[in-house]
Amino acid sequence: MAPMDVLTHPLLELSGVRAAYGDIEILHGVDLVVPQGGVVALLGPNGAGKSSTVKVCAGLLKPTAGEVKIAGADVTGATSDQLARLGVCTIPEGRGVFPNLTVRENLWMATQAGPSRDEVEERAFARFPRLAERRNQLAGTMSGGEQQMLAMSRALVTDPAVLLLDELSMGLAPLIVGQLYEIVKHVADEGVSILVVEQFATAVLGIADIAAIMLHGEITSIGSPTDIEAELSSAYLGG
Repeated sequence: MAPMDVLTHPLLELSGVRAAYGDIEILHGVDLVVPQGGVVALLGPNGAGKSSTVKVCAGLLKPTAGEVKIAGADVTGATSDQLARLGVCTIPEGRGVFPNLTVRENLWMATQAGPSRDEVEERAFARFPRLAERRNQLAGTMSGGEQQMLAMSRALVTDPAVLLLDELSMGLAPLIVGQLYEIVKHVADEGVSILVVEQFATAVLGIADIAAIMLHGEITSIGSPTDIEAELSSAYLGG
């Protein structure tokens, strides 16, 4: 899907978004579009404002100016639970699983969104067979990659319209990261709109439709992954 084609069907849209922690503004007029069924990679070094952008999209940080839209509807200032009901699902940095619950018990948390326990397990284990082998294991005793699979499967069984992924690759081996991003691509092919925040660009550029570079709370470049890749070195090195 060409970048300009997907941009004509926005599902999540940020226009002129500003946000602050107390008196310190950390987003300075962010414009970003996540298209229907597209994967947008938001790249940049630590402290660029990427995770804060995800928090705005998820309703965890209220913008001080600008607009947030879902499928054309203004949802600026909506709470996280209101956005969740609209199909916005977040997998935060650090995975967010319940370490003292088993894999099955973690998955059962998703039944609050409607599906039964059996449906949740069937869909999760079909997508991630390794979780089926660990179904009765405490989540906190699994590897980082397995915990990330659990976090993703719990999110995906809710049939999200928009999936927000914050640093999916953090602390994981490259082989596991590649496997996870293959799943992400399949999910996008099923029609889910995906915003991926990554510090390590090579992990996500291969499956992204659109890539954007963020520096100092602003989007400085946006385009195809090929075009953006050429700018990454100077962006990360401050050139």
